[in-house]
Parts: sequence; structure tokens; C-alpha cells
Amino acid sequence: MNLALAYNPVFLGLRFLLEVSALACFGLWGWRKAPGRLRYLAVIAIPLAVAFAWGDFATAGDAARSGETTFDTPGPLRLLLELAVFGGAWAALRHSGMRRAAHWFLAVLVLYHLAAYDRVLWLLQH
Repeated sequence: MNLALAYNPVFLGLRFLLEVSALACFGLWGWRKAPGRLRYLAVIAIPLAVAFAWGDFATAGDAARSGETTFDTPGPLRLLLELAVFGGAWAALRHSGMRRAAHWFLAVLVLYHLAAYDRVLWLLQH
């Protein structure tokens, strides 16, 4: 019996929601922490910069994505980037004063990555 769920359509949908939520966390942080009118720039620029790194630096052949990439990135480095983005989103929530939301976000992330262990192992091997 295989309990790995990384490529299950429901888990791919959950992953997409986690990614969009992470970008929203960065935008929220930019809005709450940037001074004055800079907040309008921060709420757009920070999530865009994160989305660029997220989308362009990928491991070729990753079935959780299209399998294509702009910059072919070794799997362990891609995993590190993913953990940095998700960890940064968690930190952004905490720094924005939303500690309860940060705890829930972290709990869902940990459970997702435990269930998607097959993708984590694949990234570590590529």
C-alpha cells in the first residue's frame, strides 16, 4: 500500500492553495509593515518577486509542476527554495501579528509535506 499523496489531484490542489496563500502572506506583510505610500508598492512587488523565484527556478521533470523550467535547479536547492518561501510566509504572518493564522499555516504545511514525502524524496534525489 502506497500512502504517498504528492501527485494526487486533491493534494495538487492543496499545494496550489498553499502557494497562493504564501504569496498573499507576503503581500499582507508588505501592506502592514511598509511605511506610508510604499505599502502600495510593497503589496505588489514583494509577492511578484517571490512568485518569480518560485516559478522560474524549478527542477526539470517535476511532476507536481509542468515539468518545464526557465532555470534548471537541482532538486535539493528547489526544496530549499520551497521551504524558504513557505517558511517566509509563516514568518510574514507572525511578524504581521497573525500568530494563530501562522500556527495553522505551519500545521497544514507540515502535514502536507509529510503526506507528500514521495515528492520530497524525489527532489532530494534529482
